[in-house]
Amino acid sequence: MEDEKIIDLYWERNPLAIDRSSEKYGNYCSTIARNILQSEEDSEECVNDTWLGAWNSIPPKRPKNLATFLGKITRSKAIDRWRTEHREKRGGGTISLALDEIAEAIPAGGSPEQEVMRKELALAIDRFLDALPELERNVFLCRYWYFESISEISERFDFSYGKVKSMLLRTRKKLRDFLKEEDML
Repeated sequence: MEDEKIIDLYWERNPLAIDRSSEKYGNYCSTIARNILQSEEDSEECVNDTWLGAWNSIPPKRPKNLATFLGKITRSKAIDRWRTEHREKRGGGTISLALDEIAEAIPAGGSPEQEVMRKELALAIDRFLDALPELERNVFLCRYWYFESISEISERFDFSYGKVKSMLLRTRKKLRDFLKEEDML
């Protein structure tokens, strides 16, 4: 079923919207959640929360890209769940490592003024990613959007572990420099 028709089902408040979303994007959302949570059971719950989140968001929102919209909800729910579960025991896993790495390049938010800055920052990061060569952008997104480990990324792209690590380091430096030029840092 086309995304527009699925979105129309949400707007009509037709429960089939959730079934069609699950059929079309269930595996995609499960992969995102599983990469973050590392647990099949938690991932399933997170994906179910995604369908509820979509149901509560559409309307009033009408997403331009349903896959991205659902992926963003899943990612947000999974990160929130991961943070709750790891608040006390912040270990050296892939997620905390990736969050620590990217935190070096991106400023933190909090107050209403910072929330406005966060939205501007998101737009700036989108511009930055659009300007990257496709391969570099894909490696960056695998690490910081999908939270894949460096080993998984090296296997996916058939690169050495060291190449992926240095590619990510260079891209984070480029991001930091770009954000400085944009007066975001």
